[in-house]
Parts: sequence; C-alpha cells; structure tokens
Amino acid sequence: MSGFDEGNVTVSGGGGKGGGKKNGFVEDTSVRDLFKRFINEWKDQDNVFIYKEQLRQHYNLGWHYIEISIDHLTDFNQELSGRFISSPNELMPPFEDSIKDIIKEMNYNTDQVDEDFQILFKSTANPEPIRYLRAGLISKLVKVQGIVISASRTQPKPATMVVKCKNCQNTQNLHIRPGIVSSVLPQQCERGSNDAGKQCPNNPYVVLSDQSTFVNQQILKLQESPETIPTGEMPRHIILSLDKSLADKITPGTRIKVLGVLGIFEGAGGKRKEIAGGTIRTNYLRVLGITSDNAGRDSMHFTPSEEQSFKVFSRRQDLRNIIASSIAPSIYGHDDIKRAISCQLFGGSSKKLPDKMRLRGDINLLLLGDPGTAKSQLLKFVEKVAPISVYTSGKGSSAAGLTASVIREPSTGEYYLEGGAMVVADGGVVCIDEFDKMNVDDRVAIHEAMEQQTISIAKAGITTILNSRTSVLAAANPVYGRYNDAADDNINFQSTILSRFDLIFIVKDPKNEKRDFIISKHVINIHEKSSRGGGSGGAGNNAYDLSNTVVDDSHISENEVTIQYLKKYIAYARSRISPRLSEDAVTTLKNHYVSVRAKSKEQEMINNGYHTGGNAGEAERKKKKNAIPITVRQLEAIIRISESLAKMSLSPIATNEHAKEAIRLFDISTFDAITTNNTVNETLTPERLENIRAAEKFLKDRVPIGSSIRIKDVRFQLSRSGLDHFTILKAVDILVGRDEFEFRNQKRTLFRKQ
Repeated sequence: MSGFDEGNVTVSGGGGKGGGKKNGFVEDTSVRDLFKRFINEWKDQDNVFIYKEQLRQHYNLGWHYIEISIDHLTDFNQELSGRFISSPNELMPPFEDSIKDIIKEMNYNTDQVDEDFQILFKSTANPEPIRYLRAGLISKLVKVQGIVISASRTQPKPATMVVKCKNCQNTQNLHIRPGIVSSVLPQQCERGSNDAGKQCPNNPYVVLSDQSTFVNQQILKLQESPETIPTGEMPRHIILSLDKSLADKITPGTRIKVLGVLGIFEGAGGKRKEIAGGTIRTNYLRVLGITSDNAGRDSMHFTPSEEQSFKVFSRRQDLRNIIASSIAPSIYGHDDIKRAISCQLFGGSSKKLPDKMRLRGDINLLLLGDPGTAKSQLLKFVEKVAPISVYTSGKGSSAAGLTASVIREPSTGEYYLEGGAMVVADGGVVCIDEFDKMNVDDRVAIHEAMEQQTISIAKAGITTILNSRTSVLAAANPVYGRYNDAADDNINFQSTILSRFDLIFIVKDPKNEKRDFIISKHVINIHEKSSRGGGSGGAGNNAYDLSNTVVDDSHISENEVTIQYLKKYIAYARSRISPRLSEDAVTTLKNHYVSVRAKSKEQEMINNGYHTGGNAGEAERKKKKNAIPITVRQLEAIIRISESLAKMSLSPIATNEHAKEAIRLFDISTFDAITTNNTVNETLTPERLENIRAAEKFLKDRVPIGSSIRIKDVRFQLSRSGLDHFTILKAVDILVGRDEFEFRNQKRTLFRKQ
C-alpha cells in the first residue's frame, strides 16, 4: 500500500479504555476512527484530555503539529501500536486524516483545513545502533541516537504537484510520497490527444508551480556519538529527512534521538552510477520525531542513595587528593597536573551578562614538555572519563576538521555544513595531541572556539554560528624536541593562542637516580599486574554508558575512586552546582592579579636589559614581549579554577581557600612557565654581550634585505669564528624579537625583513 492511500486499513482491535466485543476488542474498526478515538479520549493521571487540548492550543497558536507518545498509543490499543511500528507508511495517512476530522469538529466554522497537521511521535524505547540498521528494518519504525554533523539548507519539496499537458491542456494532480524521493513526471499523457485529434507527444507535462503545494524539507547527517564507537572502528552515519515543522530546528553539533521510518533512496554514485547492474541504494530515515539527547552532559539519573553518597563524599577533607589520584592512576607523579585536569573536568560556572554576552566556564589546559612524560596518556584518559570527548592529533588535524567545513553534494551541487571536532565535542572536552605540529593557520582558526566558544561560518552563501562549548586539553613538545633550560625559545606559539589557555604546565624529564628508580618500579608493577590479569585498564571498559549504572560507597577506596563513581560524581556536580565567588575570594584574586602583572613587567625589563642594566645601546633594547602574556584572561582563568574547586566539593560559594588553591595552581603552571621560559640562567657578561652583537652584525652584513640563510649555515659559519651555541641562538632570537628577521620553513631558514 502506498504512503498516500486512504485510511481503509483495518485492525481487529479496539480502544483499551472503551467497551466493545470480545474482551474489549472491537472488530473491523477503521484505523482512522480508532486513532480519532485515541486523540479524543486519552486522558492523563489528572483526567486531562492531553492530546485534544494540545491540538486545540497548537491550532490557536498557528503551530501545525501534534506530538504523541507511542507508549500512550500502546496502552490504548496494543495491536494498533504494533501495526504502526511495523507499517508506519501505511498508517500515517489515515492518522493525518483523523486529525483533520477532529479539527473540523472543534466548532471552527470551517469545512476545510488549510494546512495538513504534522503528527510527531516520541518513544521511551531503547535506540538502535546506527551500525546495526539492516534490510529487515526497511519501512519499519526505528529509533536511533547520535550527533548531527551536517545540515543542508531548507528547500521546498512538492507534496502535491499539478501538471498540465502542453498539447491538450489536460491537468493532473500527482501526490509525492514524503521522504527523499525524486519527482518523476509521467511520460505519456493520460488523455492521449487534444480536441483536434492531435496526438500528445512523449513527456508532455509541465509543472504548474502556482497550483502545486510544497513543504519545507531539510537533510541532516547523523553520526554515531564518539563515545559509543568501538575502538578501531570508523564512525557510521545515516541521512535524515526532516520536513514541515521539523526543518531548521537542528544545527550541527546537536545530540539527538530520532524516531523515524527507515527507507532507501537512489544515491549518487559519482562517475560509476551503476554497480553490479543496479543503482546504488542508500539508507535514510524519514523523521517522525526528534528529542534532545543530553546523555553525555547532564541527563544521568541519580538515585537518592547516590545523591546521599555524593554529599558525604564531598565533605571529605582529602577530597581533592582522592580525585586527583583517580586521574590516570597508572601514571606516576604529575600530581598538580592531575589536579588541574580534575578542575577541567568539573569546569567553572558559565555566565550570561545582561547585554547577552556569555562568559565561558570551561577550562583550557596546555601540557608542554619533554617526550615520554605521559602527556598523551593523560589525554587518552581524559578522553575516556569525560562524558563527551573527542581525541585528535595536531599533525592530522586541519582548521576545517577542528571547526567546521562547507561540503558540496556531488549529485545536486548543493552546499551543506559539516561540523568538526570542536562542534562534535560541544559540552565536553577536545583532546589535541601534538599541538605544536599543527599548521599555524590551523591553530589560528580555533581562536574563536576557545574563547567565545562559537564557530562563525560564512562560506558558499552559508552564514551561521555553531556552538563549540568545549574545554581544550592540548599536549605539545618544545621547539627543539626537549626542554632546554639554557634557551628562551622553548615555546613557539603565538601569544594570542597561549593567552586562551587557563593553565600551561611545563613537563620536564629530569635525570634523577632516585626518581628514575621509583618510576621504573611503578611501571614494572603495572606490567606485572596486567600479565596476571590484575589490571583491566579501568577507564577503557567502563567509560561509555553509565546513565543506568548505580554507584555506591563500595566504589570509594582509601586513596581513589573508580571510574564509574568519578564520572557520575562529575556529572552530578556539573548539573547541580554553579558556584559564585565570595567577597574574600574576590579581594584575594584582585590583589594577586595586580601583583602578577607587576612581576611580569619586571621580567620583561630584565629580558630587555640582558641582565646587565648597562652598556647595550638603546636601539639594541627594543622591548621583547613574553611568549605567555598576562592579561585579564588570566584573571578570568583563576576565577574559573576557583569555581571548579568549589564545584568539586559541591559548594555553591567559592571561598578564599578555593581562591588560594587556584592561585597556587596558576603560579606553578602558567606563571612559572613565563619566568622559566624567559629567565636565562647564565648572567651575560660584557664579553658575551660583545659576542652577541658581533653575531648580529655578521648576520646583517651577510644577509641582504629580502634574502634568506639556512640556520645550519649560520651555526656553521659563526662557530668557525669561535662563538658558542648559546651566543648564536641568543643573537638570532634578538633579531627575530626586533622583527628584523623571521623564521621560515619550520625554523630551518632565517629571512631578513628589514
């Protein structure tokens, strides 16, 4: 039966709340009348006719849709509900006709309903994984969930198309099935000839657009949520067809649950449109209902016993130490980094100002240091424990892959929007490894996403703004691979990107015999436990769906908590607590900011004076800015960390004690990175200053303006003159800092600008 057949389908069941023959069943009742009874008679617990009232309200407001629960339909008549689930295309037309009948009966003094009412459905059934949609589910009602990664423009789709023969002027009404279908005109005229007897040619019809009816249609692409994709598997996706009131309601990055009819359409096959003698068939879902899915963020359900356990746990004196110890427990040390990651997972408080400006509450964190210091392992752990997370590598990530891109559909030539990693991770954490390997232009593209937490798109006629309310956890290596205490160019990032990180940790690998012994013993113990089956990797097995997992005090040990408990505790704190600063905390943070700014200025003066305060000329002392600037953003960073520490203890107020701990984390990370990166351990003697100036003069004489020289040639020629490695690097750095030279070709070439 086609999708536009009249409602002559019958079932042998009756209303669950009405009388009838044979144990309450009414035989040979039409679907149209049965569904009409359901709308008119179904009542909730308060004896309110919810669907009849909903229909009345929506009609008065001009909203041409009604939303119905399949659970209610099942309670009313299980056979009707089962028939609808197995054959929704057959039952939708009589359902829609019954809605028209009810509207006409509502004393609106009209015999016609100008516009079809759309029937939307919702269900509490468990969603089907996208990767398991098979041929047996074609034309059946299915429920899936995922994240929208792309959206097309909304376009008109014909619902009823009026065509006229060019020869005999005969008109015909063509009903177009809903969903993704092509509108094919008849090749032969049904009349055959005109009044003069002239035969109608092939393909005689033209469309009368002014007499045809159209509905809005939008195409979305739904992808599996990152946390549900099995390790090593490619994410699967499915096309969604939205029409009427559903169009233009969903943007890329939104997590949704979709109820719809699984169908197929002829997909574009590129140059090879024929495969194995047939047209390419592509699955799609004709959407009958959409609900927002916040399962990754704040929709976990908490039992009263869980809430009581969380409150007792939050009052522990060693709370912060326990949570920090539970972050990647297989990694030895890095206690303060783990505390910072804990703050990032809980997050600060997002604020909306009266002028509609939004202040982010998410915390961005950068780990910069030597290889082999477990930076990537920390990122991998956060990817597993965060409710929403995306892991990517800087070398394999582009600006479009991180933010959003505009894609052209090969078959239609239409452009549509596709969200990147920071859109997909909206509400969670983006882990970017090898951050220093990213192209400079690609790093610039995430400036807006990191601070304003939006992504603005203006390409190919598409102008929109996407949400990217994410925290960024990035890991990078220094310029020369390992951190060099004797050089001040370890950080090779622009200040514009560095200022957007709330905390920047320098991770070193010192060669200390006692420390090396402890670490080796720790690593060997981990491997021994794994080989005996004693370790299961923790996060990887239990980090996916905890919404129905009940946790209790058995998940808390003396020194750490399980991943299940930690993940639920984080979700509880983020959904219940939004701390604000106390007066004492405000005063403490204000005084600290002024003090840090003064220290930063003093550090710049030391750098500009080469530690001598003396004989260098004024022209040789142009100011050299810190790689990591201290701005109002750093003050806001300490505020966010203070709020996250308060949220960690389920406190609505961030106290002075929270502010002091936030200041301590800031001082040992970002501010320490500033002083470490700019303080040269060796005092510059007059003799060394003379050598540096000689190296500068050599480079200016050797390299004309607009020319380049290889760094390896600079080192070779200056070392032959008796200059050491430090003097050469310092001279090059000073010239680059004055903007007279610049690095090119990944710092392998020095180019003279002036």
